Amino acid sequence: MLQPHIQLDAVNARCAILPGDPARLDRIATELTDVRELAYNREFRTLCGMYEGMPVIACSTGIGGSSASIAIEELHNLGVDTMIRIGSCGALQKGIGLGDLIFAEGAVRDEGTSRAYADIRFPAVPNHRLLEECIRKAEEMMWTYHTGIVHSHESFYIDTNAEEEAMWSRYGVLGADMETAALFTVGRLRRIRTASILNNVVLYGKDTSESIGSYADGAALTAEGERREIITALSALKNVQ
Repeated sequence: MLQPHIQLDAVNARCAILPGDPARLDRIATELTDVRELAYNREFRTLCGMYEGMPVIACSTGIGGSSASIAIEELHNLGVDTMIRIGSCGALQKGIGLGDLIFAEGAVRDEGTSRAYADIRFPAVPNHRLLEECIRKAEEMMWTYHTGIVHSHESFYIDTNAEEEAMWSRYGVLGADMETAALFTVGRLRRIRTASILNNVVLYGKDTSESIGSYADGAALTAEGERREIITALSALKNVQ
């Protein structure tokens, strides 16, 4: 059945890699063979390809949990049961460098999408096997990574953003994004195996808008972090099949 937002009616893969930015699919494609673009509607751009003999879908989700949940639900409707988010985040701790990877062990559900799905007491956590495979790959490659809780928020521009960041930093939260909590919550409810890999693009205490601008221009450290999260995600997906 045709899915109304991602505009697909069938896929030939059970696993998917989920970036936010549609342009990131171009970088994912360089790690795949037999690449075919499938659809591009609104923020949802989708391609398929092969990674070491494994068919894989890449689908962009846009910004925020609402659009991410649409992609997750519609891919699941087509038989996808394993998904890894590759995204960017801002660090909430000193010592997390630009391009460092953060593997989310859980997410603070401080956004609206996960709350619409489940009582706030329901935890947002990844599939442990996928998380273990992400860690294993990073260690094999000797890449810098961090594991811990991330904060999924609703907006970059609230008036109390600085105070919110300081509070979550005091709690030991590693970084902030907008989609991980929704991914984990929807994934658990729909019996989808999920993980979230975040590439740090903002040093703690620095201005988000300036850092994201540098990231879009292809700053070396964050560009390398993006490459590493793509490779890590594909390897993890391959190893759980």
